[in-house]
Amino acid sequence: MTDSSKKTKITYADSGVDLDAGDQAVEKIKKLAAATFNKHVLSGIGAFGGFYKPDLTGIEAPVFISSSDGVGTKVKLAFMTDTHNTVGQDLVNHCVDDILVHGARALFFLDYIATGKLNPDTIAEIVEGLSIACRGAGMPLLGGETAEMPDMYQPGEYDLAGFIVGVVDEKKIINGATIREGDVCLGLPSTGLHTNGFSLARKAAFEIAGHKPDDEVYELGTTIAASLMAVHRCYAPIIHPLLDKYEVHGMAHITGGGIQGNLNRVMPEGLSARIDRSNWPVPPIFRYLEKVGNIDAEDIYRTFNMGIGYILVTDAENGEKIATELKDTGEQVYRIGTIEKGDRSVILI
Repeated sequence: MTDSSKKTKITYADSGVDLDAGDQAVEKIKKLAAATFNKHVLSGIGAFGGFYKPDLTGIEAPVFISSSDGVGTKVKLAFMTDTHNTVGQDLVNHCVDDILVHGARALFFLDYIATGKLNPDTIAEIVEGLSIACRGAGMPLLGGETAEMPDMYQPGEYDLAGFIVGVVDEKKIINGATIREGDVCLGLPSTGLHTNGFSLARKAAFEIAGHKPDDEVYELGTTIAASLMAVHRCYAPIIHPLLDKYEVHGMAHITGGGIQGNLNRVMPEGLSARIDRSNWPVPPIFRYLEKVGNIDAEDIYRTFNMGIGYILVTDAENGEKIATELKDTGEQVYRIGTIEKGDRSVILI
């Protein structure tokens, strides 16, 4: 029989989980999260749940709209460059834009960070990005989870996901049901790849073209990493004022699947969208990836947003007014297509 008293005692740290590092990370996170709090937050960081008391004044029939997402393999760029304060912004802005297409205003945000070995400074950088974007969207970072899971991730790696809740008055929900023949499609420019297509982009830029992250690329006017890591744009500050004044029939956030794979999600039966690719300038990063990766034209438009990050569908009269208002404020907007009879498809010409 084995004498258990002679066995070597082990601790949680011996298994790879550092509780002290976790405590340090929480202390760093508290200040960043608290900077996003508003009068609706009734709890602090560290409770088992986040308490939020919404002000529903003026909303006759509130409908809560939620979404959950990640930033995909864009985190690989963060690992390569040791830059972690942008992917948090990407995550928040992506989620805000997802619920925005239904007219929802963001209420609060939660995050989930999983890593193999917890580095408090890296976690703080990620949350710094979350905090920046949450403040920009006017909502609190209400809570989240940081999980240290040895052997699940390579050293220095992590995964990042988020959950958002917003609200819209039921009578103001936008879901594409009122889209009709003759409507116009207005496209708002993206800041780059946003958070989609990075597996293909990394293969083209780093595997095929052989770039290092800090390589300067003449066609891009910056390093390949800087161009690829441009922060996902948040469209809420542009869209909400428009919704207060104009009738918008449908909207689409252009993420994975490109224009074809997202605009069709709000297309009613019996209608299609015809999109003219010559109606907006394609940013250099997409053409560069197309060239160095020898990417087929059909594939690249199905993978990337190609410079259009958000689409509004409305009647021609409102479309003209919206375009004029946006241009007067310095925003770029392009009339990229029209709605016609069809089978809910999106036709690129």
